[in-house]
Amino acid sequence: MSVKIDLKILLFLLLFSLTSQIELYVLLMLFAFIHELGHLCSGIFLGFKPQEIAITPVGMKIEFKPKCEEYNQKVKKANTLAIKRAIVALAGPITNFIIIAITLVIQHVNPQWLAWNNTMNVATIIYSNFLIGIFNLIPIYPLDGGRLVREILHITVGLKKAETYTYKISKFTLILLTIIASIAILYLQNISIIIILAYLLGIVLVERKRYYTRRSIHRILAERINESALF
Repeated sequence: MSVKIDLKILLFLLLFSLTSQIELYVLLMLFAFIHELGHLCSGIFLGFKPQEIAITPVGMKIEFKPKCEEYNQKVKKANTLAIKRAIVALAGPITNFIIIAITLVIQHVNPQWLAWNNTMNVATIIYSNFLIGIFNLIPIYPLDGGRLVREILHITVGLKKAETYTYKISKFTLILLTIIASIAILYLQNISIIIILAYLLGIVLVERKRYYTRRSIHRILAERINESALF
């Protein structure tokens, strides 16, 4: 298993320091790390083997290696791997919502819990985990929401159509978020909105390139198969 560190973390630290939000960013990174532990634990529980861990400006990214025999276990137009990947995708946001629930229970039992700390107070913990959970459920691939949409579509309509629909949903969602974020920036004047929007644009552009590459490969393979059938 390899571990990679994205040096853009330093840029994010600088930007959030300039806006006096460095403590919030560190707290978000902490809960983003716990979020990824949810993915990791669920993946290992389902039989996946961690292959690569990348530490990015928005947390960690984990790549799993599935068991080869599971490719042959069909579920409608996919296989059991699609179901397992959907569960792993949901595990991260669910972990954040569990933290919120535990925080509310403890706060109800002991109202003075963490009241002494301005950074790690109950409201901030709830806000941070809610933000991470909801952000990752946005239907933009490869966020958790996009992965969940892709696997559900994979099961129902097949892999090729699932990739096409997921890409279109991601692009539409980004356009909608850009409009909303543009309005929010005018009123809130918060640089973090621009950073998040730029990040989402970046991952959509990267996925766009991969999508068209895969589509070209599928077209070439189909042409070769048709040519072979003629002889």
